[in-house]
Amino acid sequence: MQGLAGRIVRVHLRGHLVDSGADLFSGEERFHNGANDNMKRFDIITEADARSLDVGETVALAKGGRVTPLAADTLKDRRVTVLAEDFVDRSDAGLAPAADIRRVAIGSDHTGLALKAALIAALRGKGIAVDDLGTLSAEPVDYPDTASRVAKSVARGEADAGIVIDGAGIGSSIAANKVKGVRAAVCHDPTMARYARQHNGANVLSLGSTLIHATEALEVVNVWLSTPMTEPRYIRRLAKIRMLESDGKR
Repeated sequence: MQGLAGRIVRVHLRGHLVDSGADLFSGEERFHNGANDNMKRFDIITEADARSLDVGETVALAKGGRVTPLAADTLKDRRVTVLAEDFVDRSDAGLAPAADIRRVAIGSDHTGLALKAALIAALRGKGIAVDDLGTLSAEPVDYPDTASRVAKSVARGEADAGIVIDGAGIGSSIAANKVKGVRAAVCHDPTMARYARQHNGANVLSLGSTLIHATEALEVVNVWLSTPMTEPRYIRRLAKIRMLESDGKR
């Protein structure tokens, strides 16, 4: 940071850095980034603006907008999230799960062998490539081992989506979510599957072999794989989840 006069502050905008000068005029208005999803929008954020915001609030900064030096410190203290209005047009758009699913990684513990086999056959019958990452026998295995293999395959981009299976689906979901870049969701009906993809950008689906029949599971998988995530407001929320992954390493 430079001296008081004419100093420059860099404020993190969820993957972007904006140079902020000492301008003291603010143009605030409301803007819509998706239906029923309003947030305050600023061309310039001043110290007074920053102090008027609620702790933990999220606001939008217009393209090319600036944050004054004192405001930057206050925003940090108040844990206010500042999002560049155009940020979804950049790298954050890549946070959305792949819409064109051509390869799926699948894994289960010993309780999910039959369900896994049924899903593999159905997916391959639709022309989707499937990587079976185990387990391959009825010998007891630990679900974190199979779930992590699937999650890492998705995180590395080796598969467009992943499916993990254990008795209830909960343990595998927890394990998969420990892998950076993975968003795993337990879904036992088509409505949950649609929400998991459309609203939450889940790139790994978790199923409980003792809670869902193969025919029901296939319906869930079909809805999940065919539902895209396109709205900027949902993608913006994935950027916040990504920041939580970074915060956890501090």
